[in-house]
Amino acid sequence: MKLKTIRATCTAVALTGLLSTLAAAPAYAATPVGWEGRALGLSAAQRQSQGRGVTVAVLDSGVAADHPALKGRVTTGPDYRQDGLRPGNPDWGRHGTSMASDVLKVAPGARILSVRVTSDKDDEHIDEKDLEELRKRGRSPAAQGIRYAADHGADVISMSFGSADGFSTYDDEETEAVAYAVRKGVTLLASAGNSGDKGNDNSYPAGYPGVIAVAATQRNGARAGFSTVHTYNDIAAPGVGIVSARNTGGYRTINGTSPACALAAGVVALLYGKNRELTPAQVNDILIATAHRPAHGGSALLGYGRIDAAAAVQAAASPPKDRTAPVSYQGKEHLATPDGTAKTKHAPLEQGLWMTGLVAAGVGLGLLVVAVLLARSARRREPAGPAGMAHPQGPFPG
Repeated sequence: MKLKTIRATCTAVALTGLLSTLAAAPAYAATPVGWEGRALGLSAAQRQSQGRGVTVAVLDSGVAADHPALKGRVTTGPDYRQDGLRPGNPDWGRHGTSMASDVLKVAPGARILSVRVTSDKDDEHIDEKDLEELRKRGRSPAAQGIRYAADHGADVISMSFGSADGFSTYDDEETEAVAYAVRKGVTLLASAGNSGDKGNDNSYPAGYPGVIAVAATQRNGARAGFSTVHTYNDIAAPGVGIVSARNTGGYRTINGTSPACALAAGVVALLYGKNRELTPAQVNDILIATAHRPAHGGSALLGYGRIDAAAAVQAAASPPKDRTAPVSYQGKEHLATPDGTAKTKHAPLEQGLWMTGLVAAGVGLGLLVVAVLLARSARRREPAGPAGMAHPQGPFPG
C-alpha cells in the first residue's frame, strides 16, 4: 500500500473517531445551569441520555422560539387563551419561554411543542371570569391544550400553572383530557402551586389523577417556603434561583414550583430518551423509587422527595412492571390515589401546622382549667359577708 493511501486511510479513521466522540458527548443547552444541575445529578444523567427524539409539550403563555436557547427546537401550536396578545409583545410568552428553556436545560436533545393556554397579561390579576366562561362553554384552554399535545406527538406535557392562573376548581373536561393523554402514553406533570401554607387549597391541573404534582425545594433540599403543601404532591425539584430564558432576550432568575415542574419534565424526557417503551405509570414509579427521600419519608411537603435524575435515567433501562389497567369512570369519588386520598377534596393542612394547632389548643385548654381552679380557690378563701354571701368584686365594694 502506498504511503499516500495509508495516510488517507489513517486520516479517515481519525476523523470518524472524532465525529463519533463528538456525537456521544453531551450537547448542553445554552441556558446556564446553576445549583439545580448538581442537585439533580444532571451531568451523570445527561451522559446516559440527552432526550433525543422526545417531544415535550409546554402548555403555557407561549414560547419565543427565536431565543438562542430555543432556536430551531420549538414547534408552535395553537393559542387557546385568545387574550389579544401576539408574539413580539413583551407580555406574550414571558413565562412560557422561561419554562421551555428549563426543559431543554435538562434535556438538550428534546424538542418543544408550545401550546398557549395561559396569559402573562397582568398575571397578578388573571381574569378568572373569562376563563370560567370558556369552561362553561366546554372550551377549557387547558383541556384543549392537553388533547392537542397528545394528538400531535407529545411524549411529555409540562404544565407550570395552577390556581393563580384561574385553574383552581375541578373541571370535568380537563379530567377527561388528562385521561385521554394518559391512555395515549403521555406523561403529564404540573406545578404544585406557590401558595405555601395559606389555606392549602387544591390546585389544578396538579390535583388531577394521572398528573405528577411537582413541589419545589431550596438549595438545602428542604421545601421552598412558597411551595404549596398538598397530600397529592408526588415529587419535588429545585425551584429557587433558577436561571431561565427571557422572552425579550437574555436570561432572568426565577423562583417557584413552575421551574421545578419544567425541570422535572426535562428529567422525564431523559427517561424517554433512554427507554421509549416507558408508560406514564412506570415513569411515575421510577421518579418516586429513585428520589432523595425526606428524612421521615413521603409527606405533603415534598411528596416522595427531590428527583435524582441520574438514578432515574439508569432505572429507566429496567423499569418496574406496569400494573395499572383502565377502569370505567364512576364518579368523582373514584378519583383517588392508591392510598385512598381523594384528589378532588380539600387537602388537609400541613402536618406541622396541624400539630402546632393541636398543641396550641391543648395549652389553651390547660390554661383555662388552671384559671377555673384558681378562681374557685380564691372564692373559698374570701371572708363571707352577711347571710353567708361573698363580698362584691366591683371597684366600689360595699
